[in-house]
Amino acid sequence: MQTLFAYRQSKEANYALAIDHINEIFSPDLNSMEIQDKDQLKLDKKEASKIFKENYNNEDFSAESDTKTVKTAEEAISDYHKNNKKDESHFKKLMVHEAEKIVDRYILLLLLPTEFADLAENDSKLNHEKFVKNLLIKAIRSNKSIESLSLRRNLNWTNESDVVRQWFKDLIRPNKEYKTYLDKSGQSFDEDKEIVLHMVKSILLKSDVIDIYMEEKDLNWGEDRAIIKSLLIKTIKSISENDMEDFELQELSYNWEDDKTFFQKLFEETIEVEKKYKSLIAEKTKNWDIDRIAATDKIILEMAITEMIHFPSIPVKVTINEYIEVAKRYSTPKSKVFINGILDVIASELENTGVIRKSGRGLIDNK
Repeated sequence: MQTLFAYRQSKEANYALAIDHINEIFSPDLNSMEIQDKDQLKLDKKEASKIFKENYNNEDFSAESDTKTVKTAEEAISDYHKNNKKDESHFKKLMVHEAEKIVDRYILLLLLPTEFADLAENDSKLNHEKFVKNLLIKAIRSNKSIESLSLRRNLNWTNESDVVRQWFKDLIRPNKEYKTYLDKSGQSFDEDKEIVLHMVKSILLKSDVIDIYMEEKDLNWGEDRAIIKSLLIKTIKSISENDMEDFELQELSYNWEDDKTFFQKLFEETIEVEKKYKSLIAEKTKNWDIDRIAATDKIILEMAITEMIHFPSIPVKVTINEYIEVAKRYSTPKSKVFINGILDVIASELENTGVIRKSGRGLIDNK
């Protein structure tokens, strides 16, 4: 949804650029020594702009006339669609990249306790020997998957050593539970595991300082934080004393390749649905002030229609319920009622006309 919103914004910018192009072509040339007919230039600009505005949705627009106004409008329309295609490709790639960055943040935060252990080893303020020898820290250091990912994606805290040192000083060293852990005698796997879990859950993921830092590094941190927290906690809890070095990292999803294909297709098809079903959505929302409908609501409607049409294995009721939840989280307080009502009407019409055709699990009527 966020990617589609960004793409829509870029389309608006491309529209404005096309209009600017027309305005520039028909602006007086201040460097010209020839007398220019400013009134005629204004008329030509107005005519070219009119042609563009009436035909910009037609990618193959071509007029029989070869006047300068028509040719300029054609150029503007061509540039508009070229820029849109370029942006569509960019945002589709960026969408995948941003999702995969969740794994990077997960690995970086999983490595952070090992950085603290390195700092603890050289700290003279407290006796950190127990933490330096922590068995969970040792397991993280020895894990081949972490080592491979870290090297391949260049994931480390090398360039942030001052920041990490400050976190250790301000957040770890004075922590009451951490001090209690250090004071206990012996080296217990369960105690080692518990302090690393506490460090992640109650310090790293609850610190305003680290939150601010992560937000500066990643605009999606607010959205991704809960996912990363889940990955970290599941990982640490999964480590057992018998297979410390061979523990498995958590996957971003059960089948990332299938999920990636799903939302790439959803992105592509929603763009097409916007073009094809714009009038249908406008008709069904005519009792609402279309200009006051949230931009996110329009995108949610288009995504839901796309899913109902192009993903036959997903029941209609499941789609509607999911997008109501999306509206609750990302749009206005009244959006859930609006989305529910409009999707019920559109789904019924598209089913009756045979546009929506479900198969397999998609035939289940989830009440």
